[in-house]
Amino acid sequence: MTLAQLRYAITVAGASSMNEAAGKLFISQPSLSASIKELEAEVGVELFKRTNRGISVTPEGEEFIGYARQVVEQYNLIESKYILKENTKKKFGVSMQHYTFAVKAFVEMVKQFGMDEYEFEIYETKTYDVIEDVKNCKSEIGVLYINDFNKKVLTKLFHQSGVEFHELLKCHIYVYLWKGHPLASKKEITLEELEEYPCLSFDQGHNNSFYFAEEVLSTYDYKRLIKANDRATFLNLMIGLNGYTLCSGIMCEELNGSDYCAVKLKSDEIMTIGYISRKGVPISPLGKKYLEEIGKYKDKALR
Repeated sequence: MTLAQLRYAITVAGASSMNEAAGKLFISQPSLSASIKELEAEVGVELFKRTNRGISVTPEGEEFIGYARQVVEQYNLIESKYILKENTKKKFGVSMQHYTFAVKAFVEMVKQFGMDEYEFEIYETKTYDVIEDVKNCKSEIGVLYINDFNKKVLTKLFHQSGVEFHELLKCHIYVYLWKGHPLASKKEITLEELEEYPCLSFDQGHNNSFYFAEEVLSTYDYKRLIKANDRATFLNLMIGLNGYTLCSGIMCEELNGSDYCAVKLKSDEIMTIGYISRKGVPISPLGKKYLEEIGKYKDKALR
């Protein structure tokens, strides 16, 4: 197995055909196909399915490509620093479910470290992608939640992906809505009172299982349900349709504004928000600072 073969496999995984991948690599298609077949024979795994319509990555191939990316990225860092002598910026990335307070913590961390020496990346994304981003070294830290319902499934996926979950804070469940909503002035809201209003849920794409839902009580039979894929759309739907979503109740008016509020849901449900990181890999100074900033919200949880 060579570094070139790993790079070939990564390029093929991102292409629709061998011809397209060969063009990107500036080698002939027969040479690329032969190299991939040699790699598959050596590792004993079929990495790609080949059909008349093109190529696709097998489940085993997805796992292999994840490891290959880690190896290639680490080599590139070593080459850049010690061979090419480049003064490259250090990188830090975080992926998360749609938590405003997690974005705010990122903002504070960036302010303290500055952007002269560092290159930052932040992704508000789907639950499965949060795990994949950490697994594949796209992000150092992933922020998501577990509860009694999804814990078994997600813990198994964490183990398979080589990542570990660490608790940050526990929260009751809150109804997040705009202040002009008919129920906004209540001290506590029941699910029955919410039936006439649309529940807003983040779309999880191909992995749209109840276990991957960002909102707790995902199996509840909501009378009205709207799926969307970004936080700005949620805020618009809250005002336009009196929509609501279920959340941790941790507010961040600096980013979302003061037009919204969180009212406690009448439920004994508890959600545990935490972070995932690659197993056995120490957290960087930037990562530690980011987690420190999130930790400042503990006094707002379970209130």
